[in-house]
Amino acid sequence: MTSDKPNLVRNDPWLEPYQGDIERRSERFHKALAAIGAGPGALAAYASGHKIMGIHCNPKAGFWNIREWAPAARAVSLIGDCNGWNRERHPLSPAGNGIWQLQVPAATLDHGQRVKLHIVGADGSCRDRIPACIRRAVQDPHSHDFSGQVWQPPQPYKWQHTLDPAIITSPLIYEAHVGMAGEEPRVHSYREFADHILPRIARAGYNTVQLMAVQEHPYYGSFGYHVSSFFAPCSRFGTPEDLKYLVDTAHGLGLAILLDVVHSHAVKNLAEGLNDFDGSGNQYFHAGPRGEHPAWDSKCFDYGRAEVRQFLLSNLRYWLEEFRFDGFRFDGVTSMLYHSHGNKSFGSYADYFGADADEDAILYLQLATRLIASIKPGALIIAEDMSGMPGLCRPHAEGGLGFTHRLGMGIPDYWIKLLKHSRDEDWNLGDLWSVLANRRAGEATIAYAESHDQALVGDKTLAFWLMDKDMYWHMGKDDPHPVIERGIALHKLIRLATLVFGGEGWLNFMGNEFGHPEWLDFPREGNDWSHHYCRRQWSLVDQPDLKYAWLAAFDRSLMALAREHPFLAAPPARLLAIDVDQKILIAERANLVVVLNFSASQSAFGYPLDVSGKEVRTLVLDTDAAAFGGHGRIDPACEYPVTDEGLMSVYAPSRTGLVFARKPLLRRE
Repeated sequence: MTSDKPNLVRNDPWLEPYQGDIERRSERFHKALAAIGAGPGALAAYASGHKIMGIHCNPKAGFWNIREWAPAARAVSLIGDCNGWNRERHPLSPAGNGIWQLQVPAATLDHGQRVKLHIVGADGSCRDRIPACIRRAVQDPHSHDFSGQVWQPPQPYKWQHTLDPAIITSPLIYEAHVGMAGEEPRVHSYREFADHILPRIARAGYNTVQLMAVQEHPYYGSFGYHVSSFFAPCSRFGTPEDLKYLVDTAHGLGLAILLDVVHSHAVKNLAEGLNDFDGSGNQYFHAGPRGEHPAWDSKCFDYGRAEVRQFLLSNLRYWLEEFRFDGFRFDGVTSMLYHSHGNKSFGSYADYFGADADEDAILYLQLATRLIASIKPGALIIAEDMSGMPGLCRPHAEGGLGFTHRLGMGIPDYWIKLLKHSRDEDWNLGDLWSVLANRRAGEATIAYAESHDQALVGDKTLAFWLMDKDMYWHMGKDDPHPVIERGIALHKLIRLATLVFGGEGWLNFMGNEFGHPEWLDFPREGNDWSHHYCRRQWSLVDQPDLKYAWLAAFDRSLMALAREHPFLAAPPARLLAIDVDQKILIAERANLVVVLNFSASQSAFGYPLDVSGKEVRTLVLDTDAAAFGGHGRIDPACEYPVTDEGLMSVYAPSRTGLVFARKPLLRRE
């Protein structure tokens, strides 16, 4: 009886052999919820460890509470500016369940003072550690050592704006890194980003900003992916109040803000992070080799330990409530889902189940997505998963994991492979369509042609693959050049095809929309600690006589197309035709007909299109328009009638993408 099957299996009969696995995961999830407690607020209450653990002032009672979970530690004491870093003056006492506790008078600690915990570990080690739930960690400019910092400002931040993330039905995401967002060769701030970059993003037509590298990390060059203090906003960019100002400003501009949250692993550093916190070797992380991530040189969380799950869930609640983030992009989900960290090929459904699946991580992710949705309905919850785990983006009630979207990670890899290994004259449009259309039915995908991964040193952005060194010499509008002309034309075609056909949302890394010419390279010993390549050169796009302005203008029109014709919220595109000889691909989505001519030189005159509906069509986007650096070969005022047989004919210039919309019928008075 199909009624006994989870909807996940009902909707995909190929999952029937794994129905038991899916049901077991759901049963475990519901048992975990029941153990946490009944009622709609039970999970949120469970995820409130950050309100109890760490350093908190109770001004009415006149004392500070210091609490830390270190179950195997032999001794714990508070050290810092408050006691001259004396390891004997303020010992914590065991309070049960592995928690150590201390109360001190209100005058003992002041806002802004540096603090640490001195921990005598289970192995006899004596180390000064940063509290796990510290709200701010700062680096000494001379010694470069990190310390915790007491952070309880006398005046809380006064929020000015609100935003309901549920209004973002089709996310147009601008992926950004605060520190490198400015043009000067230095680290930039939250407030600079809020005042100067957010207005750019809003004007460009995006509705969502995804912030990278917000959680504190000791090494700037890790791109924020080796987190040390999970509750502390990166102090390089400013204070927690500065980050709140950024989020508040974004909401005032109508932009949702996502946190690129890293719960897939953690930095190995003993001095700054959680590694071997209580001297047992495996408090937050797995013991032995399982606790080591060989590819990332980092530590792997033990999601099977209830205290670890509670710590991470509390972390999510903290960012949602304290800073009013509108959701998360979960980093490294593939690494979490499998004991192999996804270091294998995924060729059959069996690869998603069985011994390699990390059921503890799956349970944690189910709890995480349920928590986020309960605290902030409508929040965006995006998984960075390249494995294609079935049900990842389906509701818990169907046997899914509860994410709202997954990243279409195969698409940028495919574009880069094409540009690296083949001429565009040789592209197989059938393969291209297969890649863009290949996603699980009913599981929303964020499409992207390139992200920060393609911009890093060792790789190249699409613009650089297409135009390379010629970008340094031939980007003036009065300087015609065949390499640049080809590159700009294909850059527009690639982004149009990916946006319309590739998913239910869109992601762009800052600067890529206008073809930023250089790679990303963080300050490091190998480049003499230079910030030259760790910035964004907005002056390039701001100069009206440079061709970057053409690409930026096209991207604005592309985002406008997605807003004005909500095809991202519609079913996937329907392929109408692939013309191998003329290099033309035609598809329809949400009543938009898209014609892509990838031919280097062959234009098609009077090309017949078999379309649905009899309405007259109008041209709503033309990559060849003069305003986008094209040749302006098509009159934008032309109308395209449809015959009784459902045919319309168009002129499709070479290396051009055209989008046609139905013209509304005029009502008779």
